[in-house]
Amino acid sequence: MTTIEKQLGASPRNHRYILTVTIIVLILFIWSLDTVSFEDVNQKGISIALNILTGIVTPDLELLFSLTEQGVLYLLLQTTAIAILGTLVGAVLSVPLSFLAASNIVPKPIAWLTRLLLIMIRTIPALVYGLMFIGVTGPGPFAGVLTIGLTSIGMLSKLYVDSIEELDKQVLESMTSLGCNTFEKIRYGIIPQLFSLFMSVTIYRFDMNMREASILGLVGAGGIGAPLIFAMNSYRWNQVGSILIGLVIFILLIEWMSNRLRSKLVNG
Repeated sequence: MTTIEKQLGASPRNHRYILTVTIIVLILFIWSLDTVSFEDVNQKGISIALNILTGIVTPDLELLFSLTEQGVLYLLLQTTAIAILGTLVGAVLSVPLSFLAASNIVPKPIAWLTRLLLIMIRTIPALVYGLMFIGVTGPGPFAGVLTIGLTSIGMLSKLYVDSIEELDKQVLESMTSLGCNTFEKIRYGIIPQLFSLFMSVTIYRFDMNMREASILGLVGAGGIGAPLIFAMNSYRWNQVGSILIGLVIFILLIEWMSNRLRSKLVNG
């Protein structure tokens, strides 16, 4: 027997663990099937699905290429602006919160309280935040920016904290021995190492925010979602097709660009 075969033979047997997990997953899967129902799928629903597909095949080209405020191009630009500004707001606010949540930077009680705050922020869905901000600022893009910014804080802070806590502790120890305070350790010892990782995570979050900004329009928080739902409610399937085509192409383009940027930041 080779060394590899001996190591495989000496590896622990986890058959009971695997069997237990498999049974639990199967039970949850079977239980979840109760929510699947085809009773409401009638001829009208099938007709609507076919109309949407027909609208995609025969879109309203005038709406798709229009440069007015009701055109798809303008709505996509508005959605992008909401996503960009919301991501920037979330990223800027996430940096101090992430350092306050890192147990290797600040005392553990402060880190625990900050983490609890971030968990509370992450538990509320974006649509709920959107409805809350619409009640405060009124419907429009500004409510979308605030919603995107707040929802970005929860995810970005968590990923920032993971990057901070994976840093080499010897750097912090050497700066402590030199008499550096907490701010100096963050400014000169940590941020230069984390800048590319932070930027990569932020770009990834922007990619997600583009989709969320599109959905937020459904509740009146600006962007392309509102015209989409209005067109569907009015059975204007050609306009629905135009909006969907523009949205899909634009999001694919954003994803391609963000993947390239993230790859350059991570790999150098």
